[in-house]
Amino acid sequence: MKPLIAQHQIPGEKHFYWRGGEITRLEAFTDAVFAFAVTLLVVSLEVPKTFGELLMAMKGFVAFAICFAILVQVWYDHYIFSRRYGLQTLYTVFLNSVLLFVVLFYIYPLKFLFTLLVGQLSGGVLATHPLDESIQLSQVPALMLIYSLGFSAVSAVFALLFRYAYGLRRELGLNEYESLRTRHGYYHQLAMLALGLIVGALAMLLPLHLSPLSGYLYGLIGVYYWVAGAVLDKKEKLALENVQVHSGSQAHA
Repeated sequence: MKPLIAQHQIPGEKHFYWRGGEITRLEAFTDAVFAFAVTLLVVSLEVPKTFGELLMAMKGFVAFAICFAILVQVWYDHYIFSRRYGLQTLYTVFLNSVLLFVVLFYIYPLKFLFTLLVGQLSGGVLATHPLDESIQLSQVPALMLIYSLGFSAVSAVFALLFRYAYGLRRELGLNEYESLRTRHGYYHQLAMLALGLIVGALAMLLPLHLSPLSGYLYGLIGVYYWVAGAVLDKKEKLALENVQVHSGSQAHA
């Protein structure tokens, strides 16, 4: 029996019923804050007065695109969570507020890091400022630590949200498949939390000339989800089959 709540489906959520009804004030506020965060990515760029200034501004496009994609991913994860579970409790409001605080606080470190990274990887072609003036080698470990702590903080908030939703699986009417997806979401966020802490620790512990290499560990994100998908998807598929068999049995009863 499906829970007596608003139910919607989108591609990719075919077997997970959405428990969120109308867009709430909390979701609307969250959307507004994320929109403001995107604004902060470009607000420091003045309107170019010459063609040379325009070209210099355009050099920041790649870094802006990366930061924009990261923000959209965080927003989308929050959107899906809100639509899936429709939780509006004091605890979720608190966690949502913490998430927004972290996002706003880390906008400038995020922009600085990727502007610097794009400038270096392009050999200075896409650098918006002279690289030797932007940061010193001795400051790189602190920069990586700041970014990694922000990365881990976002993952920690989502981990707590998924854990909370899983604890309310009976009240929410989650079936076996939905409960498993929720628990796996918690596992994924814990893995990302651990990765951020590891990168931050390595940035501080490695010899100074090797410290920048710690950031390449974020490339393991794709590897993790590939391996986790191969392992956990089998369990989710089995759970979905059990749900479908159970639903079929009830339909014939």
